[in-house]
Amino acid sequence: MKKLILLLVTALTLGFTHTIQAQKFSGLDKSPADIAAFPSSYRISAKVVKVIYSRPQLKGRSLAQLAPSGKVWRTGANESVEITFYKDVTFGGTPISAGTYSLFTIPGDTEWTVIINRRLNQWGAYSYDEAADEARVTGTVSTGDESLEAFSIAFNDKGSDDDGQTAELVMGWGTTRVTVPISM
Repeated sequence: MKKLILLLVTALTLGFTHTIQAQKFSGLDKSPADIAAFPSSYRISAKVVKVIYSRPQLKGRSLAQLAPSGKVWRTGANESVEITFYKDVTFGGTPISAGTYSLFTIPGDTEWTVIINRRLNQWGAYSYDEAADEARVTGTVSTGDESLEAFSIAFNDKGSDDDGQTAELVMGWGTTRVTVPISM
């Protein structure tokens, strides 16, 4: 009887172990997550700003189809973009306190409205709440020389002046580039 109980306990233990080892992992996301930071060098730990976002692909579609003019857009794919300022900055001419925010945009032909929003962990722009806006600034639109298949965010270091260090947040997709100045 003891051998039967021991055999049964062993079989159950092996069964649970097999279940744990059979864990399934998801494949790669169609719009993979990425991070852009300033300063961009991974060796510099004193970041000023970091953006976590997902990178949708055009796949033969137009930017106007995926980010319609005049409508709030999540600025990427999946969850809304998360932007962290590690110190107080001036973003597009508006003072922003250090902290983590969501970033939304409203595309336009000659300028985009770039929105810093206090609500975090939002899926897309479906629950976007204008009352939680920390700031709305104007992003300048230009045309890039190369077409970007994947939505991308980067920072340009513009150097230092009498007021401190300056940079630009640049969003690009297709040949559209949207730029917002940042002063630190």
